[in-house]
Amino acid sequence: MSRRILKINQLIKTELAKTLLREMGFPSNVLVTITRVEVNSDLSEAKVYISVFPEKNSKEVFKTLNKEIYDLQQLLNKKLVLRRVPKIRFLKEEKTKTAGEIEAILERLKKEEK
Repeated sequence: MSRRILKINQLIKTELAKTLLREMGFPSNVLVTITRVEVNSDLSEAKVYISVFPEKNSKEVFKTLNKEIYDLQQLLNKKLVLRRVPKIRFLKEEKTKTAGEIEAILERLKKEEK
């Protein structure tokens, strides 16, 4: 992956995180995190991976995000100085869940060794 794409990934992640923090009205007991952004090489699409805690609220959060996606895209278009701003698409982050499960297994194995 080129340095330019990596920089654009980070720029989109930073700007979207600021916007989500200030603009979105998520419930106070819900933590919404942008874990990573993956932009296509032709800058046509940006996959934004979202982690929600507690997970039971993820449907509600994604419903809100997808409802406001047009406004979020417009804000991103204004803030980023790019010839072509990628269209954003929100996806549920599955890697953090897998990492948590691996951590739990490792902890269990550690306790069994003792």
